[in-house]
Amino acid sequence: MSVGIKPVDERVLIEPLETGEKQVGGIIIPDTAKERPQMGLVVALGDDVPKKEGGKLLSEVVKVGNKVIYAKYGGTEVKHGDKEYLLVSRNDILGVVTD
Repeated sequence: MSVGIKPVDERVLIEPLETGEKQVGGIIIPDTAKERPQMGLVVALGDDVPKKEGGKLLSEVVKVGNKVIYAKYGGTEVKHGDKEYLLVSRNDILGVVTD
């Protein structure tokens, strides 16, 4: 899956998953008041550099296509074409969803 963006170093490009519209008592919450999703699909990986001596390679931790949970305020929002992505550091990935 090529999206035209290649992360560098130990960064990961994520396509955030929509959480759906939240409604409180029938009132639609505007986009500016919604929390940013914290789960997404990995669409590209940066270079395979070990974290530290004896650490795992980035590709051993996550793979393209994995659904991951990432830090709430981590990363940089990137728009490419008509899609929005999040470019996060390896350290901002908190877990891989396995279900």
